[in-house]
Amino acid sequence: MTDHPAAAQNPEPGAPRLAGRVALVTGGGGGIGRVICRAFVRDGAWLVLLGRNLDTLRATQDLLQADAVRPDMIAIAQADVTRQDDVNRVVESVNGRHGRMDVLVNCAAIQGPIGPFITADLDAWARTIDIDLIGPARMARAVFPYMARQGAGCIVNLSGGGATSPRPNFSAYAAAKAGIVRLTETLAVEGRPFGIRIYAIAPGAINTTMLDEVIEAGPAAGTEYEAAVRRRGTGGDSTVPIEELIVYLAAGGDAGSLTGKLIAAQHDDWQDLATRGEAIASSDWYTLRRLDPSTLGRLPTLDDGRS
Repeated sequence: MTDHPAAAQNPEPGAPRLAGRVALVTGGGGGIGRVICRAFVRDGAWLVLLGRNLDTLRATQDLLQADAVRPDMIAIAQADVTRQDDVNRVVESVNGRHGRMDVLVNCAAIQGPIGPFITADLDAWARTIDIDLIGPARMARAVFPYMARQGAGCIVNLSGGGATSPRPNFSAYAAAKAGIVRLTETLAVEGRPFGIRIYAIAPGAINTTMLDEVIEAGPAAGTEYEAAVRRRGTGGDSTVPIEELIVYLAAGGDAGSLTGKLIAAQHDDWQDLATRGEAIASSDWYTLRRLDPSTLGRLPTLDDGRS
């Protein structure tokens, strides 16, 4: 087992917020996963990157070493989230090495078939669901017992991409991401007695290889094709909000009131929301609900006199 300090629940002002915490990030070799890994390393976490491509994982590990306090604070694990044996092996190894499991971030995802549902390859469609929805469920199932024994833990699931509105021509990806939100809401209720916090976050329009896939699909991507071309030209959304949000959630503090919520990194004033505590936690805000008179009647105004 590596000798490192225990996680500080209330670090000193100015100290790394994740010092001593152990974080496992799936899909950590590139894209948004790499962005999140960079944020974790900069804030002092012990990090394990999980992915299928060993060369990509090694490249990211080398890139992040400059920000690590110690070279052994960044580890890699080659695994496939569609294989429960792979998932269990990695989680057991991480806990065996560090004696704890503090944070899981589920980033591993694929775009899946692009084009009308009626013409989509159903095997490819099902594989997208397996990676993008069942994969995070496998990971959560594996880490839950360790976090429950600790009495604390944090799981962050990447959503967006059709979770809250129709996304024609991307039906598999959209269905998986909508499922991620409801999975998050459900597991948050089950995890609360054990001190396990679970969030879904929409990272925004970050330019990754998925953007390239949309452009390569051309007309099959529908109206998203032209939007993707424009995004490539402008550079997409900043990664700063997602980096700040992911560390904030992983560190805990007053973020506990947001467990089970879907948070938009680019648009929500999430730090202010967290200070409203029970008003947010007990409401339907930032969740997936049918909008009807009954539901709307349960939504608080959250107007506490602030202008």
